[in-house]
Amino acid sequence: METSFTGGSPNYEHMSNRLFIGGLSWDTDDAGLSQAFSRFGTVSDAKVILDRDTGRSRGFGFVTLGDATQAQTAQREMDGSTLDDRQIRVNEAQDRNR
Repeated sequence: METSFTGGSPNYEHMSNRLFIGGLSWDTDDAGLSQAFSRFGTVSDAKVILDRDTGRSRGFGFVTLGDATQAQTAQREMDGSTLDDRQIRVNEAQDRNR
């Protein structure tokens, strides 16, 4: 019988290498986000999401690291840390259902 994981602590065994970063300062840009996560490995993409009307940060972004192990370490060490004077949240990015 197979058991599926649906909640509680993150299941790092099947974690992807893409992270959701919430609580970003309006001053944080793509380069700053990339730099903050580069100590955990290769950052292949770092994107702060901007409001399409104002061009200002919406306060969240995404970082893609080289592999799931790097992402796991980054999530564990960066969740709750401070970036540009704001406490950030770091979680595994979820696929968006359209």
